[in-house]
Amino acid sequence: MKTTAVILAAGLGTRMRSRLPKVLHPLAGKPMLQYILDVVNSVTDTKPVLVVGHGAEQVQKVIGDAARYVLQEPQLGTGHAVMQAQAALQDGTELVLVATADMPLLSQQTVRQLVEAQANHIGPISMLTVMSQDPRGFGRIVRDAQGNIQAIVEESQASPEQLQIHELNTGVYCFRADWLWESLPRIPLSPKGEYFLTDLVAIAAAEGQPVRSFIISDPVEGIGVNNRVHLSEVEAILRRRINQHWMLSGVTLVDPASTYIDAGVEIGMDTVIWPNTYLQGKTVIGEDCQIGPNTVLRDTQVGNGCKLVAVVADRARLEDRVEAGPFARLRKGAHLAEGVHMGNFGEVKNSYLGPGTKMGHFSYIGDAQVGADVNIGAGTITCNYDGERKHPTEIGANAFIGSDTMLVAPVKIGEGARTGAGAVVTKDVPNDTLAVGMPARAIKKLGKRD
Repeated sequence: MKTTAVILAAGLGTRMRSRLPKVLHPLAGKPMLQYILDVVNSVTDTKPVLVVGHGAEQVQKVIGDAARYVLQEPQLGTGHAVMQAQAALQDGTELVLVATADMPLLSQQTVRQLVEAQANHIGPISMLTVMSQDPRGFGRIVRDAQGNIQAIVEESQASPEQLQIHELNTGVYCFRADWLWESLPRIPLSPKGEYFLTDLVAIAAAEGQPVRSFIISDPVEGIGVNNRVHLSEVEAILRRRINQHWMLSGVTLVDPASTYIDAGVEIGMDTVIWPNTYLQGKTVIGEDCQIGPNTVLRDTQVGNGCKLVAVVADRARLEDRVEAGPFARLRKGAHLAEGVHMGNFGEVKNSYLGPGTKMGHFSYIGDAQVGADVNIGAGTITCNYDGERKHPTEIGANAFIGSDTMLVAPVKIGEGARTGAGAVVTKDVPNDTLAVGMPARAIKKLGKRD
């Protein structure tokens, strides 16, 4: 049966106390909203309809064309929100899956089972419920003596007896589309001037229509986010899920409790992640690596067999068998080729270091192209900024840069060339030439063994 999802994301989220829309708060590197979008996309046939309101422009900017958008203005409750989506679903949709955007822990399997349950159900509604001792503000499921669902009672309106009910409404439903569009106008206006989707359960029961419930096997999936306390709880659960996934995939996490891995990260087999390591964004790590401790990689590509200790890298690329750290910084555009060694307290920005190059400690390489098998002595600086513009530095293969050399860009160091310790290089140095002094000057043509 053709199924379309409607995601409710128009609420103010006032309890978050934030200028950022609640559904865009990040969880393990992704916006909260993205989790439910990924789930419904895996179990439905068409692009989901996203009902937006507060912060609509921000939401659309982040999610882009991954959804169709419907504006709910003003926001008059969940029933009113689904009413706004009706026009977008007049496309032969037979089942309408409705979920809220603040439930990032729902699994694909659970939602798929809900849709399949409704596809085989004679009644108009199937819904997800959860058994929990902690109600977290959810409505209670009211059943008759025979166990049939009669209504959903909001916590604020529940009697003392109803407050003892442990079956809770998660706010996730699958409706038969024709019945939904026919019944939405019959939702009564609440004392608060809103139309609540939960009232459809009582409408169906009054008609003698069976309402089917599907109890979530793992109560954790039913946790919603209403404030920053809930946000931290969900973050911790997602972290445990992610860490467990990678450990079962052949990655060693020495201390999972102090290892933070975003949802979009990829890690190769037999890599070891040491404590206090943060792998963020779209970071990709190869096999047989040693990462950490105290390492932060953000949107960075790491090849096989790399060893990184106390490294901070942002949008960098490291090829196979690179060693860096401790206390190394790789900024945007840093590209370390195979076998590069980068010493402690070094920094590379928007530069390429060729295969086998060794970069000593306390050095800065910026806007540079460095050839293969170059030795960059400790304290070397590429002076790439003149106060107005950045300028490039080129260092040829097999060059030897002496300690504390200042390379005043733009400048080229030829293949096989050398600079003396403390040299200030303001002019190009030809191939196989030794330059020393301040400012540096060529003093000797080097032989192959020099």
